Amino acid sequence: MTVRMGFVIITSRCIDCDACMVACRSENDVPLGHTRNWVKSSGVQGQFPKVSEVFQPGNCMHCDNPPCVSVCPTGASQKRSDGIVIVEDKKCIGCKYCLTACPYDARFSNSETGKADKCTLCLHRLEQGLEPACVQTCLGKSRLAGDLNDPSSVVSMLIAQYPTRILLKEVGTGPNIYYIDEAVPDIPDGK
Repeated sequence: MTVRMGFVIITSRCIDCDACMVACRSENDVPLGHTRNWVKSSGVQGQFPKVSEVFQPGNCMHCDNPPCVSVCPTGASQKRSDGIVIVEDKKCIGCKYCLTACPYDARFSNSETGKADKCTLCLHRLEQGLEPACVQTCLGKSRLAGDLNDPSSVVSMLIAQYPTRILLKEVGTGPNIYYIDEAVPDIPDGK
């Protein structure tokens, strides 16, 4: 079975503590003023005293059909066999085509290198058997990562158990971040 890495994000568990963003910046030496991941807010909804706010974490969607890869003139933007979309620094010329092509605004121009930069699912950590930094540090266990093709992975078990949604389904990129909006009381013990 082919590995296909991705994320499940449980929005009801996110409290907008920003630990995921801080961990990512530190782990990946992201320059100040930039971020490889984010948390967006729905804004306060409802009327006092019944108000709520929903937070939606995100990062590169590691798409099945990544437009950033097809527009790259040098082959620096690549989709690996495990589904992780990367930028090979040595090949990147800083043209920013991939930044423009990404419908999720998941890339930025690194001010220190002049190259495209983005979430790599902490590939260097995965290769050591560790979780991505954003997943490891998530206090509410809102962010989870794993092999979407492995039925015993925590992400696959959650997708099988709860309704999910993806962002911008209509653009046909096949994003590999699945959002669960309902409450998830217990995270399954997957690998």
